[in-house]
Amino acid sequence: MKKISVILMAWILVFFACSKESLPPQGKSENSPVPKVIVEKEKVTKEQPLPPEVKIKLKKDGKDSYSWELSGSDVEQVLKVNERLRKQLGGEQVR
Repeated sequence: MKKISVILMAWILVFFACSKESLPPQGKSENSPVPKVIVEKEKVTKEQPLPPEVKIKLKKDGKDSYSWELSGSDVEQVLKVNERLRKQLGGEQVR
């Protein structure tokens, strides 16, 4: 009878030990709080490209008249700069 009671006590202890591990701890909710992740896309701003560079070599002769040489990669930009120089300086491009 002593052996049966020892085995019965051992089974009861094992049963309670297994049942306590499967239960969630008291005081906490069943679902652990999952952090909310918010993904935001970066706002891509298109920067205006720099206008093409126009290089100007301005020359003044002894008669107080101006001439210039223009160089650049964009033909339309070179023509705009040439027209602006003509209006501002009132000179003719010699070339």
